[in-house]
Amino acid sequence: MLQIDLRELQRGPVDTQAEVAPDDALFQGLGFTLAGPVRVGGRLQATGEGRYYWHGTLAAELATECRRCLNPVRVPIVADIGALFTEDAEAADDPDAYPLSPHAVEVDVRPAVREELALAAPAYVVCREDCRGLCPRCGKDLNAGPCGCDPAPDPRWRALADLKSKIRE
Repeated sequence: MLQIDLRELQRGPVDTQAEVAPDDALFQGLGFTLAGPVRVGGRLQATGEGRYYWHGTLAAELATECRRCLNPVRVPIVADIGALFTEDAEAADDPDAYPLSPHAVEVDVRPAVREELALAAPAYVVCREDCRGLCPRCGKDLNAGPCGCDPAPDPRWRALADLKSKIRE
C-alpha cells in the first residue's frame, strides 16, 4: 500500500508496508536489475493544511556484475526516505518535496521510493576490494591465478631505453 487515501489521515498517521515486484513499471529505465522485490515501510502524517510528510525505508538487492572481473554480484541496498507531499506551489524548489494537486484524494509515495532507490544504487560494483580483474591480453580472470601471458613491459623502462639511445647518438 504505497498510495494512501487522504481520508485515512483523519484518524491519525497511516503506516505503509509493501513489497514491490522487481519488474514493476515503477523501476523501468533505472539502468540496473533488481534481484528481488523492493521492501518498503513507512508512515504518512499530516503536517499542516495540504502538507503530508512520509518517512520510510526501503530494502532491495541489485543483481549486477563486478566492474573488474565481470562475475555476477548481488548488492544489498537500504535507504531512508523523507518526503514532503504538498499542495504548496512554492515548495517546488525543495528536492524533497513532491507536488500534490489541490484536489488530490491520495498521496502516492512511489515516486519517492523510485528516486531514493536510484540514488542509493552504486554506479560501480566490485566483487571484492582486492579483485584483480581480467587479463587485458587474453581475458582470463586473474583472481583464478596467472594467465600465462608475458608480462607487459613497464613503459618507464621503454622511456629509459629511448633516452639512453639518444644519449649514445
